[in-house]
Order: sequence, then C-alpha cells, then structure tokens
Amino acid sequence: MLNIALTPRQKKIAEIVRVEGPITGDQIAVKLNVTRAALRPDLAILVMSGILDARPRVGYFFTGKNTFSMLKEEVSTMKVRDVQSVPVVVQSDTTAYDTIMAMFLEDVGTVFIVEPGGILAGVVSRKDLLKAAMGASSDLQKMPIKVLMTPLTKMVITTPDESVLLAAKKMIDYEVDGLPVVRIVNENDKKLFEVIGRLTKTNITRLFVELGEGKRG
Repeated sequence: MLNIALTPRQKKIAEIVRVEGPITGDQIAVKLNVTRAALRPDLAILVMSGILDARPRVGYFFTGKNTFSMLKEEVSTMKVRDVQSVPVVVQSDTTAYDTIMAMFLEDVGTVFIVEPGGILAGVVSRKDLLKAAMGASSDLQKMPIKVLMTPLTKMVITTPDESVLLAAKKMIDYEVDGLPVVRIVNENDKKLFEVIGRLTKTNITRLFVELGEGKRG
C-alpha cells in the first residue's frame, strides 16, 4: 500500500464505501453532491493507496484498511507547529515566589526559564517548587528561580518542524509532561535556543480528540 496523506473528501469517500459498499461512483457522487467526474482523482488515489478496490459492474468496496491505519497516516504528517501552544516563561532572575504565582495564574505544570531575548536557560516544575516550599529555611520571595531550575543541559527539546509522533515519544521516553518548542539561534559561533512554544500531554490529547471528532483534516 502507498503511504498517501488523504484529503477530508477522500476520508469521507472511504468511510461511505466502508459502511455502504459495494457502491458505485455515481452513488458516491450523489451522496457528496458532486459530479462523478469530480470524484475520479479521489477514487484513483484511494484505489492506488489500497484503501478501496473496484470491480466492473459491482462498484467500489473497502479493502479492510482500518480507521486506525488512516489515523496513523494522518498523525505521521503532522508537525509540532500544528499543535503547539503558547509558552509560559519567566526571566532567570525572577524569584521562586513570583514563578509560583505565574504557574498558578497560567494554570500550567511547568515554566520555562529564559535569559534576555527569550533564550532558554532551564525549566522548573510544580514538584521543584513544592520541594523548595517545604524547606524550612527557604525564603521563596528572595530565592532566584535559577537556583531551582533544571538546566538546559539536562532538558529535552523539540522544534516546530519535528513530527508530533517523535516529540510525543520523547515525552514518554524521558517521562516529562511537556517540551519547550525552540528556534535555533547562532550567536558568536554558539548555538542558542529561543523558546517559541510548548508541547504538552494536553496538546497531544486534544489532537487525538479533534481527530476522533473529525475536526482536523
């Protein structure tokens, strides 16, 4: 089978044939309110991809390629930029107390720590801040957040052009709830990472819900 990204109309045709096949091209055209000629390219692609087959005087029928396979193909074409959300960041000289406030006001589980220009320096999680708050000698209103953050050298990142599947696999492999989406910046022969977004488990969950409800395509 060919690995071809389907258009919304092609997915609709495949579903019609799956439910009602065998069915003729003319009958499909009536259901979609288009001409038979307009469907020819779509039907040809669906047959070439192995999703449908056709028999003379019988019509089109579904070959058994299931919805999961079609969903996998669609997801495999998606990039991080298609699902990323706005990052929540604080400057590296921000206090731990103000970082806690930012985290709860934005209702996020992690905050990215940046240097001037939005350059990624580290990340801090609710767990990091909870540990600091439990310390008897901790003064969160004076403690700079960079003392508590996980530094960039120990972080996992993603980029807008990376596939959603690969980024999601990173989150599973490294057991993190989210990844900073970064743009590579070269400065004085040094590679820096500008934070331009975030990818979280919530983004991934929302993607699959939207795919299941047919809201993407």
